[in-house]
Amino acid sequence: MSYADKLRESAARAGNIVCMGLDPVADVLPQSDAPMRERLNGYFSEIFHRMRLEGLSPAAFKPNIGYYAMLDRPREEDFAGSLALADILEMLETFFPGIPVILDSKRGDIARSSGNYASEAFECWGADAVTVSPYMGNDSVFPFAYQDKGVYILNRTSNPGAKELQNEVVLDPVDEKVMYPLYHSVAMLIARWNGEHPGLGAVVGATSPDELEDIAGVFAGRDIPMLIPGVGSQGGSATEVISRMRKAGYDLALARINSSSGLTHPWKKGAAPEGWLDQVMDAVRKLTEEAAV
Repeated sequence: MSYADKLRESAARAGNIVCMGLDPVADVLPQSDAPMRERLNGYFSEIFHRMRLEGLSPAAFKPNIGYYAMLDRPREEDFAGSLALADILEMLETFFPGIPVILDSKRGDIARSSGNYASEAFECWGADAVTVSPYMGNDSVFPFAYQDKGVYILNRTSNPGAKELQNEVVLDPVDEKVMYPLYHSVAMLIARWNGEHPGLGAVVGATSPDELEDIAGVFAGRDIPMLIPGVGSQGGSATEVISRMRKAGYDLALARINSSSGLTHPWKKGAAPEGWLDQVMDAVRKLTEEAAV
């Protein structure tokens, strides 16, 4: 099954286009003396069990590898973070079969190194998709283009500093008489690359709705996935994202609107309060309703 078809099928199954980020922060977990691997496993196991009981499912999951790797101490032979991520991926396969997992690692290097990073994502971790940087060009990106896998290329990101580079006006790479913002040129490049390698898509932040609508218009009518972070804590709106994509004629089933801390620990700071699981369920339910398809 192609990655685009997998997105459409999982959106239909879940009834929404939500991507649930799984980025654990030790300080917000329930208090426990258990080792970190067991704390993370217990935390996400409770969330996933309750979601299943309440019939809640996002249409994708996105663990950011940095949140797990930073818990490892390889020189002390301690791999608690990586082992916890492996456990969580196993849980996702059990609780939410057929729902894509996007490994957020934002890789990108010379061709041979990119090939190693692609192997890490798809063969070592068994992810369905990965995030990558376009800065080094196609020989850096194409090693990630595994058959039937997804590749989300950073296009117009949700962080405040994105405009420093991504909104700079540059010459169009095909027609040098035309000038576009860099993010628009990258979008056109992604569209061209997708013609050669289906499954290549874009990371486009919800915090810049005008740019998102522009990019969605470039991708409209094509099987180009979009991963849309920035909803919730960063201030983006799921309803506005959907409105902008519809206006541009983009296929909503190919998009995934991501929220991470806003779903997994909506209280933000301090150890999990009494009734924390209810808060998580309320946040998941609200976003899946806002992003229903």
